[in-house]
Amino acid sequence: MGLLDRLLDLVKKRETPGLTPDTPGLEIVAEAFDPVVADSAVLAGSPAWVAAAPAVLRHHLLLPPDRLAEAASILAQDGYELREQSAEGELARVHAVRVQVLDALHCAQERSRMAGLAQRLGGDALGWDALQPEPTA
Repeated sequence: MGLLDRLLDLVKKRETPGLTPDTPGLEIVAEAFDPVVADSAVLAGSPAWVAAAPAVLRHHLLLPPDRLAEAASILAQDGYELREQSAEGELARVHAVRVQVLDALHCAQERSRMAGLAQRLGGDALGWDALQPEPTA
């Protein structure tokens, strides 16, 4: 399997048809805003999270408004969409969202990546949450 094949496999794993950040009925199934608590503990302690199902991973960031376009461009390379929520003083509260199947390793990697990006742009990464459709009866 060549490099191109592996990259295509990664893209396919990220594609989760049917679920979007705007799917009606999404509920928060896990949230990690305390940097002391490991992402594996957050997921293990979230009874509503369905491990095999795709979820909307939503990172909460505070960024300078004049750096939002740069952040959006960087995040888009990995399939994230940047959505502005509100202003908090001199910073904008934004969400970086994408659909994926969650696991502790990737949540931890993405949390670290978001913290680094926010710091480079003069902002802060507050944490993340995950949303999945409410269970059907």
